[in-house]
Amino acid sequence: MIRLVLLVLVIALPARAEEIVLGLSRNQVAITATFDGSDVLIFGAVKRDMPAPDTGDLGVIVSLAGPQTPLVVRRKERRLGIWINTDAFEFEYAPSFYAIATSGPIEEILTSETDQENRITVPQMIGYLEADAGESAAFTDALIRIRAEEELYQVLEGAVDVEEDTLFRTSITLPANLTEGDYAARIFLTRDGEIVDEYITAIPVQKVGLERWLYNLAHENALVYGLMSLSIAIAAGWGASAAFGLLRR
Repeated sequence: MIRLVLLVLVIALPARAEEIVLGLSRNQVAITATFDGSDVLIFGAVKRDMPAPDTGDLGVIVSLAGPQTPLVVRRKERRLGIWINTDAFEFEYAPSFYAIATSGPIEEILTSETDQENRITVPQMIGYLEADAGESAAFTDALIRIRAEEELYQVLEGAVDVEEDTLFRTSITLPANLTEGDYAARIFLTRDGEIVDEYITAIPVQKVGLERWLYNLAHENALVYGLMSLSIAIAAGWGASAAFGLLRR
């Protein structure tokens, strides 16, 4: 009887007319001693069990978000010729990296209500206490501007290529100053500004090799790391002194 009820419920569920089939150029990003950034190619197709709808243009949105952490942004002002910190604003969370690529202008393929519900655009990915909403705008704009200059926040309108309303692809460039962790890739299909399907996957970004060993040593055995750093500094200083001594002779 239970199986029969479950079968009836599954049959009663509306079938999605369009679904995402995704591919990635890489399943992880390795941070090495010579890491200077990387490109991630995200591509896929729209799977349909019936012809594409006649109404509403297809929109594709691809986002890639780094780990979220609390953040304090401070405002500096020049007083008596000196730049000092004055006001400060605390964000509950903000992604260390965030890129959003779209197949067209964001306001044409995504309604503001859908954006607020799903937190897709850059401002929606930044959280703060409701009590601080009145003074959040200026600090949010400052945070986005600073991280955009560092290529940590990217808005790539029109960067998603869509062929015949079926195949799509885009490339997102990761800068060298990445935070380690799992990066969430989200892909949205929209029609008339509303989401018709969503796909989520993760791309691990991790230090490897010597970078990983030094990172673990510094965090797990700070004394050994400090002594090793001191020894290297002493050896480098002695080597430089010996080299100058030979040059003077």
